[in-house]
Amino acid sequence: MLSPLGSIIALLLGTAFLLTGSGLHGLLLPLRGQMEGFPTASLGALGAAWAVGFVAGCFIAPRIVRRAGHVRAFGAFAAAGAIIALLTGMWVDPTGWVVLRIFTGFTMAGAFMVIESWLNEKSTNENRGTVFGIYMMLTYGSLTAGQMTVAFGNVSNTILFMTTGILFCMALIPTAVSKAVSPEPLAQVSLDLKGLYHNSPVSFLGCVLVGIANGAWGTLGAVYGGLIGISTLQIATMMSIAVLAGAALQLPAGRLSDRIDRRLVIAGASFGSGLLGLLIFLSAPRDGTYVIAMTAIYGAFAYTLYSIIVAHANDHATPEDFVKVASGLLFLYGFGTMLGPLIGGVLMEIMRPESLFLITALAHFSLGAYALLRISQRAPVPVDEREAFKTLPSERAVTPQAAVLDPRSDTDENLAETVE
Repeated sequence: MLSPLGSIIALLLGTAFLLTGSGLHGLLLPLRGQMEGFPTASLGALGAAWAVGFVAGCFIAPRIVRRAGHVRAFGAFAAAGAIIALLTGMWVDPTGWVVLRIFTGFTMAGAFMVIESWLNEKSTNENRGTVFGIYMMLTYGSLTAGQMTVAFGNVSNTILFMTTGILFCMALIPTAVSKAVSPEPLAQVSLDLKGLYHNSPVSFLGCVLVGIANGAWGTLGAVYGGLIGISTLQIATMMSIAVLAGAALQLPAGRLSDRIDRRLVIAGASFGSGLLGLLIFLSAPRDGTYVIAMTAIYGAFAYTLYSIIVAHANDHATPEDFVKVASGLLFLYGFGTMLGPLIGGVLMEIMRPESLFLITALAHFSLGAYALLRISQRAPVPVDEREAFKTLPSERAVTPQAAVLDPRSDTDENLAETVE
């Protein structure tokens, strides 16, 4: 493990700073916006705006990197992220934040694509799994650290916004002074949504529905916590533990899906998260400890779904199509994350805070029902013909370049499909 780490330590350090800043900023905005009296629908629009920028960045950023090179492009993306973070602290306005959040999503997509392609360049077929695993753990750890930082600061002033800007600036220092050679151009992002649907209808629809649920929860979970009166520390803990519980359950759920029809696992996790969401909606808990426990169980089901959906799609795809499939799934997931916060914000404004879980429950129940329907219409891929399940980094920080780094991809073929 030490060998691959030695050549990418500067990049990993910069990644940690970037992800910590991203996690901090993502939780800070809805909390501060709620304190300022922003409408819940406007806070939901922040998540939709971020998703719009992130998806756009996945398609446009490779051209920027091709012209500027990896080091300068990464520096530009990180510096832009710092400027935007500082502007959101200086210009506290719902419309302004929505516009700035689009640019945040764009710059984060560009930075993550540079990171993932750079890690791929420094990996070999022998250590790719180790590097991918390190990147996955770093993603979850850094995002969690950023979210928990909110609990130890004052949301009402500009200190946390400045802290975010500092973290983004610190992210560019390790790569700027590193002697590492820039990698090859980024892999071209291409889409074939019609082919993706024929490849796996469950994965196609599943990514949209999971995006709706995760987008609504990821953006408005903090708003829900504030509206029901739990503390900032409890809100940060609630948001972090939901994602970490899902990360912890990824591997056992994925290993189970290696042995049985993956669609059964998708249906089970969907109905599990749907039932938890419905229970929270109906019971309307107010005790912080109870809410954290409930959302942890919810996250354990909800945040396993994306990785199993990806594995199911890859069961029906050839290795050389791995990046194309991953790009299509991320696009569909991004589309869902645009819809979820908008719908959730409106429901929470016209009904009550727990309406957030009504939209997640509807999305998860729909996915579970559709997965069961497809089981009756199409036989599963034989166990010995499936790709072994691999855990994935948080969807909030993954781009199509992560598919090149993933050990399941046909690396030589993928590298041949780069932007010239």
